Amino acid sequence: MYKRNASLSGIGLKKKFGQHFLNDQSVVDTMLRQVGFDENTSVFEIGCGEGFLTKSILQQKFARFWVFEIDPEWAEFVASNYTDERMTMFSTDILQTDFAVFNDFKPWVLLSNLPYQITFPILFKLTENYSQLKEAVVMVQEEVAEKIVRSSGRGFGFTSLYLQHFFEWKMLIRIEPKSFYPPPKINSRLLYFKPKKNMDQIPNESEFWHFIKRCFSCPRRNLKNNLKPFHYDLARLSEETLNLRAQQINMTGFLAIWSTLQ
Repeated sequence: MYKRNASLSGIGLKKKFGQHFLNDQSVVDTMLRQVGFDENTSVFEIGCGEGFLTKSILQQKFARFWVFEIDPEWAEFVASNYTDERMTMFSTDILQTDFAVFNDFKPWVLLSNLPYQITFPILFKLTENYSQLKEAVVMVQEEVAEKIVRSSGRGFGFTSLYLQHFFEWKMLIRIEPKSFYPPPKINSRLLYFKPKKNMDQIPNESEFWHFIKRCFSCPRRNLKNNLKPFHYDLARLSEETLNLRAQQINMTGFLAIWSTLQ
């Protein structure tokens, strides 16, 4: 589909947007099977590109569909070629979008092949607005997906802990480069996530996340060495705890340490 649309539109790929367009219908079908649609559903897509996923979303039942595409040429192409009164196109940067616009029709379903170079900024923005989401399926680099769902060991870090605090995550299918045009040099992965119903209560939460970043600042060091430069009263912690590396501690453990240090 991409080659046909590209030849008709004369629109080229733009490296600055990291454009790799999905052209594998089986991947889209997998995405759509993970979420529920009915006549009241609000849906949004980030980075529609040439509209491969968009076209299949438009075949579902829903109330409204908002599409965000930063490339004005592709935004215009999709808006003019996939006409549907339920769809609204925004040729804007999702990172600069005030998510208050979603409030009147929440919760939303997100479906997206996320732009790989800004995957984490987008996910962090979603954590700030998690109450507006019902559920989501996104495509990311496989390495990124593995980092998000890790619960210990190598690759487990601040980002894993932070994103897992707000959302429940589930790894779905691996997607090979041949499913895109042009093919990227890495495998991709589908991730399903939805807001947690019962999040851990964190006292002094903003400072807690600064503390977590410091715990993971050098993954090979133990807590004692990572936290030594800061103001924490480490004498309150046992030597056994201080000798642990952050990658050996789960959220429950960090909350217990944080409580002790308060």
